[in-house]
Amino acid sequence: MTAQTTQPPVPSVDPVVLEIVEGTLASVEREVETAIARTSRSPMIRDAHDFRAGIHDRALRKLTGRSYSALVHPVARDFPLETMRPGDVFFHNDVYESEGGIGHLPDLCVTVPVFHEGEVVAFVQAFGHHDDIGGCCPGSMPSGATSVYEEGLMVPPIKLWDQGVPNAAALRIMTRNSRMPDSLAADLDAECSACLMGSRRLTELFARYGRTTVEACFDALLDKTTRTYRREILAKIPDGEYVWEDYAEHDGVDEPRLHTQRITLTKTPEKIIIDFTGTSPQAKGPINHCGDYADGNFLKKWLAPILRNLADTPERMAELDVNEGVVPLIEMKFPEKGTLLTPVFPAPTNARTFVILRLLGVLAGVLAKAVDGRMPADQETIRYTGVYGQDAQGHAYLMREVLGGGSGGRYYADGEDTIHVVPDSRNLPTEFTEARFPFRVERLGLAVDSGGPGEFRGGLGYEKHIRMLQDASFMSIADRSILSCWGVKDGRAGRPFEVVIDPGGPHERVMEGLVDDEPVRAGEVIRIRTTGGGGWGDPLDRRTESVVRDVRWGKVSAQGAYEDYGVVVVGDGDDLRADEDATAALRAGLRAQRPQVRPFFDRGPGFASLSGGRPYADVDFR
Repeated sequence: MTAQTTQPPVPSVDPVVLEIVEGTLASVEREVETAIARTSRSPMIRDAHDFRAGIHDRALRKLTGRSYSALVHPVARDFPLETMRPGDVFFHNDVYESEGGIGHLPDLCVTVPVFHEGEVVAFVQAFGHHDDIGGCCPGSMPSGATSVYEEGLMVPPIKLWDQGVPNAAALRIMTRNSRMPDSLAADLDAECSACLMGSRRLTELFARYGRTTVEACFDALLDKTTRTYRREILAKIPDGEYVWEDYAEHDGVDEPRLHTQRITLTKTPEKIIIDFTGTSPQAKGPINHCGDYADGNFLKKWLAPILRNLADTPERMAELDVNEGVVPLIEMKFPEKGTLLTPVFPAPTNARTFVILRLLGVLAGVLAKAVDGRMPADQETIRYTGVYGQDAQGHAYLMREVLGGGSGGRYYADGEDTIHVVPDSRNLPTEFTEARFPFRVERLGLAVDSGGPGEFRGGLGYEKHIRMLQDASFMSIADRSILSCWGVKDGRAGRPFEVVIDPGGPHERVMEGLVDDEPVRAGEVIRIRTTGGGGWGDPLDRRTESVVRDVRWGKVSAQGAYEDYGVVVVGDGDDLRADEDATAALRAGLRAQRPQVRPFFDRGPGFASLSGGRPYADVDFR
């Protein structure tokens, strides 16, 4: 007889109590985030909401799954649990000492232990992207950094509050190193206080039901996630091996080139194996990410949300949380030290979003090959743009914004416009920015024709026009300014990111994606267009009424309808319509011009400019 593998028994818990515990965890996480949003000071935390909270158990497992968070591992590594006391608050931002949970120095992380009957039973944690933590550039994200020492103040895990008493010396050191000391102090106070509040809420939960019951519920919650993903998600991926890669285009130091991120995905009956062999050597500039710590624990939970696209329905997808229960289903294999994902200290990392966000698309692409394209095309990619200088009163200011872009078309629907890849984050309100900073927002809308053409169109990016009222400096940490969000299964790539200063004026200039200090004169306009998502499916198969609707709504131009969709739009205003005969003839002619053999992915025209003229990569065929 064949030996049978046995799974450990699922803890026996009252399903009603389990539901209460699960709801309490979600409620506490949201309450912590709400408290931070209401009491913080910096625009990046308070208004853009670029921060996350998470709840972890004594075994350092992430229990909540609405969003990603950092790790407790580095705190427990340096401070044994038995030495922790109520009122303690731990802090760190050191990328190389974070076990992979922190990607760049502006992400500051606070961790508060939860106690029951004198013992640590859980942790509440928050981390967010703060205005400035020092370094050679306002905002602590120098695009030309060649070492982490240029990027700001590194703080390994420390005890920031000791039994309720803040460490004034540590806080003074951090604020002294920041160009925005008041905002930094206020944000840290908000985060520490919110996490302490969350700790009290969880203490009440343990007091109500007892440690044995609550910890059994923790086990049951994670086990439910493991079983659900194995049954509903992994079962849809055929066993086998699949390979795909995508690229960052610029590291801020060397000339633009293809920085490869490759995934070889092996699906077995029990799990998926993600092998990053073939990823490019670490870059001289700051696009590296420390992913190979703690067996890739952070990356497993970072990438796992992509798997949810395999759910039976969009509604079911939205119900699936990503907590520690996904970790047993994913094995990661990293190349030797010295790659984009395994950098060697002190390699710079402040623009590591170019790598970890691209990996979301690489996983989506390799899964698309496995499931005949039943995955979205490429989604928007994060970018930071901003201005800094002095206002009319001579006060220094820094305004940075994380504008979103379009998500990819899906096999059942168009992509969404101007989504933000950081959950719950948003653009800065015009009323707030105009009142606080010396500029006017003259336009904020959709970037016409930015979404990748497809049977299901990619979502559109933003178009924003900012007119400076005082001389200032422009900054940008962005990729996808050459390469585009790719289309899949005959869908076409979206439009790339673009910034033009003084468009149509005597000093018009196009910016690269990585800029630290471009001078902008008072009166000049900064025009920002963010990325459009990739298209899904053949654009010549898109319903003509959908194309006409997009033209009427201003999402697609009449020229775009003609060139990208083969639709001849006539009339104007409410009388816009397709000339059906001309459209049929145009589409037939466009189909006849196509090559018989086409890649599964479309990367857009920028790829050829970096690949020596090749329009696609070898891995782009299914």
